[in-house]
Amino acid sequence: MKRTLLSVAALVVAGLAFSGCATDSSPSASGEGSGPSTDEVRIGYFPNFTHAPAMVGLASGRFQEALGDDVTIATQTFDTGTTEIEALFAGSIDIGFIGPSPTVTGWAKSGGQALHVIAGAASGGASLVVRAGIDTVEDLEGATIATPSLGNTQDVAARHWLSDQGFETNLEGGGDVHITPMDNATALQTLATGGIDGAWVPEPWATRMIEEADAHELVDESDLWPGGQFVTTNVIVSTAFLNEHPDVVDSFLSGLALTLDDMAADPDAAQATVIQAITDLTGSSPKADQLATAWSHITFTIDPLAETLETQALQAFDLGLLDAKPDLDGLYSLDPLNALLEERGEQKVSGL
Repeated sequence: MKRTLLSVAALVVAGLAFSGCATDSSPSASGEGSGPSTDEVRIGYFPNFTHAPAMVGLASGRFQEALGDDVTIATQTFDTGTTEIEALFAGSIDIGFIGPSPTVTGWAKSGGQALHVIAGAASGGASLVVRAGIDTVEDLEGATIATPSLGNTQDVAARHWLSDQGFETNLEGGGDVHITPMDNATALQTLATGGIDGAWVPEPWATRMIEEADAHELVDESDLWPGGQFVTTNVIVSTAFLNEHPDVVDSFLSGLALTLDDMAADPDAAQATVIQAITDLTGSSPKADQLATAWSHITFTIDPLAETLETQALQAFDLGLLDAKPDLDGLYSLDPLNALLEERGEQKVSGL
């Protein structure tokens, strides 16, 4: 993971480069005449397209504007949901952009004590892409399919869908279709050299595999969900931080809402910001055309799409990826978000 401190000055400079930002800003929710209840917020996220609201909100200065000049933003980036959850457990981050599977795992491991979901960030953006010669579901018999990691969001989706098609899989990689967890970069290389037959992966990896490994899409996961919507990234907060600093959580949510407004108003500028952020964080620069294609498969939304997380959690349990049937009662803390949405004249969102 990578840790950085973002100064107010650096964020303002970055924000000037983001031409799509709207002109309005949100003051801190701590109230007139009083300062925020803490002087630092620590935010975790992945340098991935589906975490674009984190990168845009930081680079544009929207989070800083909402939190106020008296609050320093510290950030950490992660490669896996497991390490991000561990950081939250250790008290190293306060707020995190993260997928639904590690959210459920973190909730279960802490006995429902350590975290809450306070907002959504992204929906969609995952596909099963396969090599030439696999054109139907029946062609998957005996195939080897990669997923990002055992029990992650795409791994659950792949195993559940294959089961629905009548294929058996197991956690050891056996069965009618062999599922082999590996990181996305390795999966791209392995698919290109014929070592695997396909992969169930998030964007931009699905697009990259199509363009760089001569693959094609067999399943768009959005087609498997009512309305085409399912949570890919939501926003969590540590319970301690939520209880001790509700004013700062309110301000962060205001910044998130404005960030999503900016992204919708000027997606080209948002994409340029994400390319620069990923380049700075990883040393690898995404291709603009690939990002544009991948972007079209993702919906950025503040709605956490709670029912789809619950469905994914039950699927993971049925597949043997969770030891116990998840009790998600209390996972969502959406009163702050719904108060903000009411102020904005927008429809409230639902938890469980």
